[in-house]
Amino acid sequence: MPQERVTVLGLGAMGGVLAGSLLDAGHAVTVWNRTARRAEPLVHRGATGAATVRYAVTASPVVVACLFDHASVHDTLEPVADGLAGRTLINLTTTTPSEARELAGWAKRHGIGYLDGAIMATPPMIGAREASILYSGSRDVFDRNQPILDGWATSTYDGEDPGIASLYDLALLSGMYQMFTGFLHGAAMVRSAGVSSAEFARRATPFLGAMTAAFAAQAEVLDAGDYSDPPQSLTWTATALDTIARASRESGADPAPITVIQKLVTDQIEAGHGDEDLDRIFEGLRAG
Repeated sequence: MPQERVTVLGLGAMGGVLAGSLLDAGHAVTVWNRTARRAEPLVHRGATGAATVRYAVTASPVVVACLFDHASVHDTLEPVADGLAGRTLINLTTTTPSEARELAGWAKRHGIGYLDGAIMATPPMIGAREASILYSGSRDVFDRNQPILDGWATSTYDGEDPGIASLYDLALLSGMYQMFTGFLHGAAMVRSAGVSSAEFARRATPFLGAMTAAFAAQAEVLDAGDYSDPPQSLTWTATALDTIARASRESGADPAPITVIQKLVTDQIEAGHGDEDLDRIFEGLRAG
């Protein structure tokens, strides 16, 4: 791969690994972090440490931002927007879709090429094919820089809408966090009987993994919008959820994760859909 000049802004757990991966690939890397000492290990490996953001962004044609949040991207880059003009900004900071679109508009007004990215991986996964980073925004920016991007993870381009990568990212993370919370709730329940979390994990992993096989069939139901042929009705599900919640209380575990689902189910039953499928709660969740 040809050596490229790349600047990385933000050297937290993920930003530092991204910069290190670029160094490993032979690129000329400039790094900046608000807390300067975080740059020292990378400088020792051959990166150029930037004392100021302006020096950092003018050192390379490609600038990667992996900062704390949307506001920190603006706080960092607004004062040096003129220095970014004519360069490329790849934003890997976690933002909402609207925030990603706003940043894309800001970049366009300042003559900056913009690509938004969503990292679907933990820091130790960077550099492995199993890691995934989703991108959206300028197709030209994606194509020109794909050799760099592919050094981090499997790169997927999701279209010109700068917000779509973020939307996928946060929707997938929603499923992940709720799954983790469900596991933690179950572990809390069985702990009352002296069952270790390790033993519960041994039981939960194959069961929950098998349940994900139902996603494709559920997706067909959601896309058709027909919930009239349920394997288990909402009325039946409400009884099952009540039993889980009571067992949770008996075990001394907080039933809060279950009560959220109970509310979604109850709303649909009260709207007259008790004989329909659990997937019906999608209608209560979706926009519109």
